[in-house]
Amino acid sequence: MQILIADAFDAKLPERLSTFGAVSSDMAALPGADVLLVRSKTKVNADLLAQAPALKLVIRGGVGMDNVDKKLCAEKGIRAVNTPKASSVAVAEMAMAFMLAIPTRLIEAHTSMTEGKFLKSELKRTELFKKTLGLVGAGAIATEVAKRAQAFGMEVLAFDPFLKEHPIAKLVSLDELAAKSDVISLHTPLTDDTCGMINTAFLAKAKDGVIIINTGRGRCVVEDDLAAALKSGKVRAYGTDVWPSDPPPADYPLLTAPNVFMAPHLGASSKENLGRIGDEVVAILQDFKA
Repeated sequence: MQILIADAFDAKLPERLSTFGAVSSDMAALPGADVLLVRSKTKVNADLLAQAPALKLVIRGGVGMDNVDKKLCAEKGIRAVNTPKASSVAVAEMAMAFMLAIPTRLIEAHTSMTEGKFLKSELKRTELFKKTLGLVGAGAIATEVAKRAQAFGMEVLAFDPFLKEHPIAKLVSLDELAAKSDVISLHTPLTDDTCGMINTAFLAKAKDGVIIINTGRGRCVVEDDLAAALKSGKVRAYGTDVWPSDPPPADYPLLTAPNVFMAPHLGASSKENLGRIGDEVVAILQDFKA
């Protein structure tokens, strides 16, 4: 079995996979690869698949599959899978980091002090306690966020058309979630239904001063609509770790909109998570080999 690791995984993974066959990280090995491992960077599209005639299995290390053309893989008889359980804690902690840092004014406080300012009276905080969190998408990551929000004394609502019940969150319509949430956290895959779902129409239904956090997919927001809402104050702040591309275009409107707090797609990049992804990859290959 020829295994090609195209993107960054745990440093110990090549050794762990060596029991299954030859392991390479050189894209020149693509034509002979039986198994391809990717994360977010490599796009498994028609161009790549045309160069991989021997490919039988694609493993996407992470939750989403929007960089893998699953339909084309199926047409070519290539199995395409991901590692959905591994990243839940890491991404949930990133969402909570934004959820804590923004109302606490932590970033502004730090930045102002590095500039020699001491804004003790100017920076007013708010708390998470007794605030309402709205989860758009209530899968594994959102459930981990719900657990942590519950510990902070938040009421948790969720919209997920694929669920009839949730162990923590109260399931509501998207309109009710918009109207009642003080903080909205996005946890959806990128689909025809979710692309651009955070738009002017949605924001008009939201509370004035809502905080929006996105650790799901960058293209789930309409950037011009959200930038306008940030400028008007309708949206208090936007915390995001995800972008329409990595990196985003230099003229992407949210890079310069006010009250945007940003990270360069770090949510799933914890050392512990990379190890868990490796565990799932090994398990997938054990089943595949069997």
